[in-house]
Amino acid sequence: MNARNKTAADSSTLAARDLSVVWHPCTQMKDHESLPMIAIRSGAGAWLEDFSGRRYLDAVSSWWVNLFGHANPRINAALQEQLSKLEHVIFAGFTHEPAVRLSEQLIALAPPGLSRCFFADNGSAAVEVALKMSFHYWQNRGWPKKTRFVTLANSYHGETLGALAVGNVELYKRLYKPLLMEVFTAPSPDCYNRESGESWEAYSLRQFEHMERLLAERSAEVAAVIVEPLVQCAGGMRMYHPVYLTRLREACTRYGVHLIADEIAVGFGRTGTLFACEHAGISPDFLCLSKGLTGGYLPLSVVLTTDDTYAAFYDEYTNLKAFLHSHSYTGNPLACAAALATLDIFSTDDTIQRNRPKAAYLARCAKRLESHPHVTEVRQCGMIVAVEFAKNKRTREAYPWQERRGQRIYLSSLAQGVLLRPIGDVVYFMPPYIVDESEMDLMVQAAEAGIEKATCD
Repeated sequence: MNARNKTAADSSTLAARDLSVVWHPCTQMKDHESLPMIAIRSGAGAWLEDFSGRRYLDAVSSWWVNLFGHANPRINAALQEQLSKLEHVIFAGFTHEPAVRLSEQLIALAPPGLSRCFFADNGSAAVEVALKMSFHYWQNRGWPKKTRFVTLANSYHGETLGALAVGNVELYKRLYKPLLMEVFTAPSPDCYNRESGESWEAYSLRQFEHMERLLAERSAEVAAVIVEPLVQCAGGMRMYHPVYLTRLREACTRYGVHLIADEIAVGFGRTGTLFACEHAGISPDFLCLSKGLTGGYLPLSVVLTTDDTYAAFYDEYTNLKAFLHSHSYTGNPLACAAALATLDIFSTDDTIQRNRPKAAYLARCAKRLESHPHVTEVRQCGMIVAVEFAKNKRTREAYPWQERRGQRIYLSSLAQGVLLRPIGDVVYFMPPYIVDESEMDLMVQAAEAGIEKATCD
C-alpha cells in the first residue's frame, strides 16, 4: 500500500472506529450514514489537516475557542514547562502559582470592581456558578424571596439544567422544559428586528422599556438578570447596541438586582474590546468567562465577582454560609498555564489593536454579499461577522428549517477547504486572530458560493 492509500485508509478506518463507539455533540448521528466523518490528523495556525493531507481553514475557531491558531508555539511551550512541574492538585485547601497569577491578571484586566475569581471547567459550569452564587447571596443577606432570574428572548447560556433554564433557544430547550426552573423572559434587543430606518441605538432603547417594566414589577422576586453582552451567538449571531447594557446596569443597581454578563463566547477580543462590557463602560456583578480563556487548548472557566458578593459568604463555618460548589479539576494548573500564555500574547502582540484592521477588512469583504437576492443582512461586531439569508429578501420569510439550507453551505465550504458551521440560516465568521487577508478572502468566497448553492432552488 503506497503512502497516499495508507493515509486514506487511516482516515476511513479512524472514522469507522469513531462511529462504532463515539456519540458526538449537537449532532444527529444518523446523518453520518451519508455524511462522512472527517478525521483530523493535525492543526497548524488557522488550518486543520486530515489524514489525506486535505486542509480546512478553521473559520469558526473550532466552536469559538481558538484565538491564536492551532499548535501555537508559545502556548505549547507554556504547557510543556508547566507539565514538568505540576499537572494537577486538589484546589480545596491547596493552591498553586498558575491559578493565583491568572486570577491576579484577570482582575487587573476586567471591568472595575470585579475582585474575586471562582474557577470551574467549562462555560455551562460557569453560568451554573453565577446563578447559584447570586441566589445564595440573597439567601445569606436575608432576602429569601429573591429566587428568580431574568433572561432575554433568543439567548443561550449552555446545556446544563440551570444554564438551559435561563436560555431561550427553543431547539435546545423545548424537550427539557419539565426539568427546568421557571424564569422571566424579556424581549431581545436584537437589532435585526428594528424598523426600516430605525437605528440600532433607538431600537435597543425601545426594547429596553420591556426590561424596565419587568424589573419594576418583579424586582422583589429577582436575584439576577443574565445576558450575553452585544451578541447572542448561538441565537444566530444576533447583535444589539451597547446602550442596552448601559441602561440595564443602571436598572439592576436601582432595583437591587444582580447583573450576570455571560462573556463565554464574546470575551477575549471577539467584539473588538477585551471584554464586551467595555463597549458600554459597565461592570457586571458576575462575569462568566471560558472558551478563548485558554486559547482553545484546555477546558477552563472562571466567574469574576465583587468583594460584596465574597463578603456575603465569609462567616464562621457553623453559620453554614459557605459556597459549597466544586469541580474535581477546579483551577487545573495546565489549563491556567495555557490561559496565562494566552493573556501574554494579548499583551505582547497588542492583539486588540492589531485586530481592528482585520475586522474592518473582513467586514468589507462580507459587505458585498448584501447584494445577493437572498441575503437580508450582513452585520458585524468586532471580529464577529454574520450573513443572514432568507427565502424572501423583502419580507425576510425564512426557509423551512426542515430543508437544512445551512448544511448545504457547510458541505459546500468543506469542498472549498473552509470550515463554516452555519446556525440555521446564518453564516458567520469568527476566525482565529492570526488569519490574514487572503484567508479572509477565502472564507467569504466559500460563504458566497455556499449561499448561492443553498438558495438556488
